[in-house]
Amino acid sequence: MKNNLIKSIMITASMLSINSFASQTVRIATFNVSMDATNYTPKGQMVKADALVTALESNHQQIKNIAEIIQRVRPNVLLLNEFDYVDKQAGIDVFVNNYLKVSQKQQQPIDYPYIYLAPVNTGVPSGFDLDNNGKVTDNMGDAYGFGFFPGHYAMVLLSQYPIDFDKARTFQKFKTKDMPNAQIPVNPSTNENWYSAQELDAIRLSSKSFWDVPIIIDDKPLHILASHPTPPVFDGPEDRNGMRNHNEVRLVADYVLNKNYIYDDKGIKGGLDTQSRFVILGDLNAAPIGDKARVDTTDQLLKNKMINASYVPQSEGAKQEYIKPYAKNYTANWQARVDYVLPSNYGLQIQQGGVFWPMKSSPLYRLIKDRNASSDHRMVWLDITVK
Repeated sequence: MKNNLIKSIMITASMLSINSFASQTVRIATFNVSMDATNYTPKGQMVKADALVTALESNHQQIKNIAEIIQRVRPNVLLLNEFDYVDKQAGIDVFVNNYLKVSQKQQQPIDYPYIYLAPVNTGVPSGFDLDNNGKVTDNMGDAYGFGFFPGHYAMVLLSQYPIDFDKARTFQKFKTKDMPNAQIPVNPSTNENWYSAQELDAIRLSSKSFWDVPIIIDDKPLHILASHPTPPVFDGPEDRNGMRNHNEVRLVADYVLNKNYIYDDKGIKGGLDTQSRFVILGDLNAAPIGDKARVDTTDQLLKNKMINASYVPQSEGAKQEYIKPYAKNYTANWQARVDYVLPSNYGLQIQQGGVFWPMKSSPLYRLIKDRNASSDHRMVWLDITVK
């Protein structure tokens, strides 16, 4: 009996050791960094597609501050929203090599050897008058996604873990008409569809894109589901941007539910298998509470059976700065929770998380004091154990 008990204890200890070794905690973050051309263009001047490249070459203080925030939080996997889609060597490679791998304010440099970027819909001409202002332009409101040039307001994924590039999926060209019961705006003055039949046949659902990028952790794929839906504002009573935002968030929700109507840019149909590890990342531009709330939109994710939305990252800085009881969960300085890190219920366990929002009394407040310091958004992160 005694020998059997000792043997049982040894087996249990061995299993615990194996399980401990097999699990790995990863810090995963999203950060809208405002590193787009409009942020580097003086008011009244023409927005140029190489504005980010020029800023990167100039040892720009806002970019150095962004890099310092990243070095301080030190995520292993990081989605950057509003990082223009420019030449890789002149864009993201310069940011990694000349800013992240260089110490900022005595912080330890950080490297991301694996980088994923792909085209987006912003600034891509549609050939239609999508904003119904009587003029057809090649960009802005008439583009497939609002932008001054193709690739404006794009995104890039940085990882310290290998990326399975062959299995990455993009949904840039998925059409709104192919989503069953998609929200379609109506012109309130005519009660007719805002878009013509020809426009509805052509318009793309994503304002930027939606990506499924698998990264490999301990031989296990972890699907990073990245997007940046359009802000649900800057329109009129037809609410065309609000409806598009809803549809974009729904695409993410339906993808983790493996809805078969979905197809990627290679024509492959379907979403994620039920037993898939995933993390939803991005500035989703939809708040679950407050005067900017879009509850019907956010509930698609926050009440999704496949998603663990139980942990809400927070900060002492926002809690101190604003008096509303839910201010601690804000992720943008315009007082809303719109940036998300949402892991799957399957195969992942949340350990802790936060929002990088120092209090005004902190010496680090200089990094977020206004839009010029870094961004109007804050980095949001979670530490997640991959089981």
